[in-house]
Amino acid sequence: MNCILIDDDEMSRRVIEEYASKVDFVNILNSFSNPVDALNFVRNNPDNVNLIFLDIEMPEMNGMEFLEATTNSPQVIIISSKDKYALKAFDYSVTDYLLKPVMFPRFFKAVSKAYEKFNKQRSASDLDKEIFVKKNNTLIRIKYGDILWVEALENYIVINTPNERFTIHLTMKSIENQLPIEKFKRIHRSYIVNISRIESIEDNSVVIRTNEGRKIIPIGKSYRDKLLNELNLLNK
Repeated sequence: MNCILIDDDEMSRRVIEEYASKVDFVNILNSFSNPVDALNFVRNNPDNVNLIFLDIEMPEMNGMEFLEATTNSPQVIIISSKDKYALKAFDYSVTDYLLKPVMFPRFFKAVSKAYEKFNKQRSASDLDKEIFVKKNNTLIRIKYGDILWVEALENYIVINTPNERFTIHLTMKSIENQLPIEKFKRIHRSYIVNISRIESIEDNSVVIRTNEGRKIIPIGKSYRDKLLNELNLLNK
């Protein structure tokens, strides 16, 4: 995650920067002592900031005023010396609220929560992305979310959507690498399925609802345990 840090206390900024350097999924893009400068940075880089570490009591503009001024704000972790702002902060849907002095285990817990949320948001947005496939002399746009399953057919693959099937000269490995890993799972050497389209799992098969009815797809023995471990099972 790309992050920025906003705190007028230099020592606090150094501590958070040091903690962030120990976490491989956290990247500090910039550090600000002035929230106005930070606000301008966020507005100029709307798609590049995923998380903000934000102090509350600062000159010129405090943390709450900063939150008021931002629209479509990225995730925010408040880092404050006082807990009296916590209730109001959560009205802004902040991801977490840390009290100074911040210890590394508490910092790591907060950024892990933010990273999990970040990955879920990224997975959802991936379903709005698309690939283009060639049909005769025409390029057809297919959104990832419209793909029901992909199956192997000798030296080709077949992409199945609710309304059409597209046969492409491509390997299963190649298409697997192009699809969002959080939403598409290889369940058999010959099948990749969109897990959001799974209606049920029956014995060693996956059932996907189609316009014509139900499609039953076998689960390979070597893929079954991994699939079940990655699904959100209520009885885990």
